[in-house]
Amino acid sequence: MSNLIPIERIENKIYLIKNQKIMLDFDLAVLYGIETKYLKRQVKRNLKRFPQDFMFQLTREEYNALRCQFGTLKRGQHSKYLPYAFTEQGVAMLSSALNSENAVQVNIVIIRTFVKLRQILSTHKELAQKLNELERRVEKNEVEVGAVFDAIRQLMKPPEAPKKKIGFLR
Repeated sequence: MSNLIPIERIENKIYLIKNQKIMLDFDLAVLYGIETKYLKRQVKRNLKRFPQDFMFQLTREEYNALRCQFGTLKRGQHSKYLPYAFTEQGVAMLSSALNSENAVQVNIVIIRTFVKLRQILSTHKELAQKLNELERRVEKNEVEVGAVFDAIRQLMKPPEAPKKKIGFLR
């Protein structure tokens, strides 16, 4: 099934809204090979399976911000209704609501993609922490190295010639 739906295609359909990685109903419908209205109908019939942390409807502002990323829309191509956003858990729940073998197979690929993204993000967090630690060490060393260079510069200065006393010598 992963050969039928490239992971990159799924990754491009995962958005970050309200600090959550989500997928939109019309993108999921395309992946499942069904119409968006059928997906929404099945979700509405099984609303108890989709609490607020599994699925929520986008606000007009959120949707308009996303539409800027989609590019221009052809007239009549997209629904006039606000789309539903599904979190990783909501996508997992969709396979039971849609109740088809294709939905189960597509969900497996989507969940694997979410897991892969989570692993990549955790790796980036670890790298960021290590980079911050390295920066702190370098800053500390910069101060120490700067002091060493100042001391070397002092030693490199030619010795000051002894000052001759002014006046008559006896």
